[in-house]
Amino acid sequence: MLHLCAAGAQTVAIDIGHTLAAPGAISARGRSEFEFNRDFARVLVPALNALGVPTVLINPDGDIASLRDRPQQAAAMGADLLIAVHHDSVSAFELTPWIWAGQVLDYSDTFAGHSIFVSRENPQLPASLLCARVIGARLQRLGFEPTHKNARRRAYADETHAVHYYDGLAVLRHARIPALLFEAGVIKNRDEELLLRDPLRQARMADGIATAIAACLRNGAPAGP
Repeated sequence: MLHLCAAGAQTVAIDIGHTLAAPGAISARGRSEFEFNRDFARVLVPALNALGVPTVLINPDGDIASLRDRPQQAAAMGADLLIAVHHDSVSAFELTPWIWAGQVLDYSDTFAGHSIFVSRENPQLPASLLCARVIGARLQRLGFEPTHKNARRRAYADETHAVHYYDGLAVLRHARIPALLFEAGVIKNRDEELLLRDPLRQARMADGIATAIAACLRNGAPAGP
C-alpha cells in the first residue's frame, strides 16, 4: 500500500543533511553545507506547519552520523514522507581558487539551481516520485530555475522538473516510507550562495515546497508501481 493514499493528517520528516563532524561541501565563502541545510530546514518546518502539515526534524543537533538511522528514525516518529535537505556542490576539477576574507577557497559560477533525487530501491518509489515532481513543478511556477548538471551522472526520473534517480543514496534506499532528497542550490556559485542565505528567498522557496507537499499528501494518487 502506498503511504500517500492514506486519509487524515500526514507527517513530514525533514532530515538536515550531513553533520557537525562531517559538514559536507564548503561554500565559495567558507560556510559549511550543514549550516545551509540546518537553516533551510528551520524555515521549511514552519512553512509546512502553517499549512496544517505536522513535521518532525531529524538530525537537528548534527550528530546523527548514520544515514541508515535517519529514515528509521523518521518512520519510528510516525512520518509519512521523508525529505532530506541538502545544498549542491561542483566537482573538484571544475573549481577555481580565489581568496575570500583572507582564506584560500574555491568556487564555480558555471552551475546554479535546485534539483531533486529519488531512489528506485525505495519500495515507495511511485509516491516518492509523485511528490518530487509536484515540488519541482511548483518551484518552477514560482520562478526558481533548476540545474541540470546532475544529469551528467544521474539519470532523469523527470527531466522537465529536474528529478533524478540516485538509487544508492543511503538515506533514500533505506527508507520504507516515501523519500526524496532536495538540493536547494549550488553553494559553490558565488551569486547563488548569497541568494541561498537570503531569508526572504528561503521563505519563498520553503513556501513553494510546503504547498507542493501539502497538495501531494492530500490529493496525490500515484498511477502505479
